[in-house]
Amino acid sequence: MKHLTIVLALFCWAANALAITADGIQDNMPENVRRVPAAGIEIPQDRVLSMRTSLQVLQQKITEVRATSDTARTTLLPDVMIFERAVRCALDYNEFFDVQEFDKADALLKTGIERAEQLLAGKPEWTNQKGLVVRGYISRIDKTVQPYGLVIPPTYSMDHSVQTRCDLWFHGRGEKLTEVNFLWDRMHNRGEFTPSHTIVLHPYGRYCNAFKFAGEIDVLEALDDVKKGYRIDEERISVRGFSMGGAACWQFATHYSDRWFAASPGAGFSETPQFLKVFQKEDLKPRPWEQTLWNLYDCDKWAMNLTHCPTTAYSGENDSQKQAADVMEKALAEQGITLNHVIGAGMGHRYDQVSRDIVENSLTSLAVRGRLDSPPLIRLTTYSLRYNQMKGARIDGMLEHWKPATLTVWCRETEKPGHPAHLLVHTTNVSAFSVNFSPGQLDLSPETLERLHHPTSKGLLVEVVSSEDQHPEKDPHIRMGFLHVRGPFSDGSMKIDGHRDDTGTWKDGPLSPDLRKRHHLQGPVDDALMDSFVFVRPTGTAANSVVGQWAESELTRAIEHWRRHFRGDVRILTDTDVTDEIMQTANLILWGDPQSNSVMGRVADKLPVLWTKDQIHVGSKTWDAAHHAPILIYPNPLNPNRYVVFNSSFTFRDYAYLNNARQVPMLPDWAIIDLRTPPGSIWPGNVVEADFFNEQWQLKK
Repeated sequence: MKHLTIVLALFCWAANALAITADGIQDNMPENVRRVPAAGIEIPQDRVLSMRTSLQVLQQKITEVRATSDTARTTLLPDVMIFERAVRCALDYNEFFDVQEFDKADALLKTGIERAEQLLAGKPEWTNQKGLVVRGYISRIDKTVQPYGLVIPPTYSMDHSVQTRCDLWFHGRGEKLTEVNFLWDRMHNRGEFTPSHTIVLHPYGRYCNAFKFAGEIDVLEALDDVKKGYRIDEERISVRGFSMGGAACWQFATHYSDRWFAASPGAGFSETPQFLKVFQKEDLKPRPWEQTLWNLYDCDKWAMNLTHCPTTAYSGENDSQKQAADVMEKALAEQGITLNHVIGAGMGHRYDQVSRDIVENSLTSLAVRGRLDSPPLIRLTTYSLRYNQMKGARIDGMLEHWKPATLTVWCRETEKPGHPAHLLVHTTNVSAFSVNFSPGQLDLSPETLERLHHPTSKGLLVEVVSSEDQHPEKDPHIRMGFLHVRGPFSDGSMKIDGHRDDTGTWKDGPLSPDLRKRHHLQGPVDDALMDSFVFVRPTGTAANSVVGQWAESELTRAIEHWRRHFRGDVRILTDTDVTDEIMQTANLILWGDPQSNSVMGRVADKLPVLWTKDQIHVGSKTWDAAHHAPILIYPNPLNPNRYVVFNSSFTFRDYAYLNNARQVPMLPDWAIIDLRTPPGSIWPGNVVEADFFNEQWQLKK
């Protein structure tokens, strides 16, 4: 018996060691990458037949609901479709990992059929359900149904008008977290925290991507959907999470700081390079553009934004992922902010009860006050115009993307008779900004308002100070400008626009509508897949067979990996089926070359990267088109409010699936690929040249 006990102990130790090192140094070999998710187990044929039969019943009932053309019913169809998609995908793509999941699938199908029958009868019971509820919505990205979970408190009533606090909880890493397992868990597990009188939203995040890219948009879309069915208090929404979910919490806290009354990240990671060196023991050798692109999600670079989001971090004392909060603590200290970092004594990768209570009490107190209103001081930092707004202040143009841009706004009262109040604006790396105060947000004294509304008043004086330190050793300078803005309006609101002209002088008004990088049209390649997109397949023949075969192979891979990693179905059209409506509503991911893809042919000569039958030209450089192909993103010349992308889906590949901190953009705005090197787990070939376009979407000089 003693020998058996030792053997069992050793077995448990080995199992725990394996779990601990599941994404350790053995996952640092790009040439030997395990599949994520892994292949599933074999399903007995009788279980397959049973599930397929129930699936057909559910699919028929979904068709019947659609046929009613009753908006009240069809609007709720996503709440039924989540069960159909979950089981169908698990069957079609071999994603059952345990025999217990067969029973889970049967139960999900049963619930889906029950909901469909309730819809057909006009009596959807789950919309009034308390406790654990799963629901769904149709994503604008790819038109697939996506699930989310809710915890509805017993005190919530469908009949009263009281708005309710909402906490978003981001789940941890789970390579087996298919839709089947996610739905089952959300129907049986209340989660780490369930505060009183609080709706808890559990986004799926499109699987295991740390809620980045399409996973990030999933969170925002799920929250919007919850607001349609429940009374959510906009002033009392928080973000929380642990492990991979803690990483997501840092990301949402720093990139969307003004949306939350509080944030509480636990463990996880907060940036890429330091975490991979410490946790993954990885020897990093980034290409220049890779290192630049880390700025998109490295939250320590965005720490200043937490001025507007009260944050309580948690780490276990002995957890290697304590590194995330340590990094943020240092970054916040540089901004004059002391991080409230709760550390569980003796804890590893989990919460202890004492720390749980401290964290919960902190958020409860913050919820009483609610989200910070527009303060006297607004501070915003960004590296990309995708994330360009804070409390009504907005950066509308940057001098150069991927370098820190800051906008600071505050109001200074003056006591001198006849002198208006000053609105002080400080910028760095900003070419245009706007400030939009809602009624009552501009907190001015009655005396100042009276002076501003006097007929002789020149309006509010906006003093703009711009410090540019791109080359401080060569050209340190501070630019100042003064704008006179009429207002405030009679309701207390005010709108201010400022931009720099060609001489660097600040002028009143917005930038001209010329082609330039702007919010949601700033790149890099991955940005096109964070909104509605379609893949456009060529119907012609490529000028070079090597290019044509590579493009077809990459297209096939992209379709598979979009479903595998972002749990969606790509909308695919041929080039001859692209309509004006599609061009107006979707980003076009074009595959092939200008000879094989007619849409690519229509835009190819309007781009800075010129792709002809024989050569690829980038400025003075050329490459042989027989075995090279460009990957790029650019405003669609046929509709400059949308993107075109050449021959690329999201740019991180299989190697990045092994650790969420690797899941960052891998290519900038354009790249030249040498196809003589086969695609691998990191690159689609040999990247011989890559760079960003400038702020006017032209080649850098």
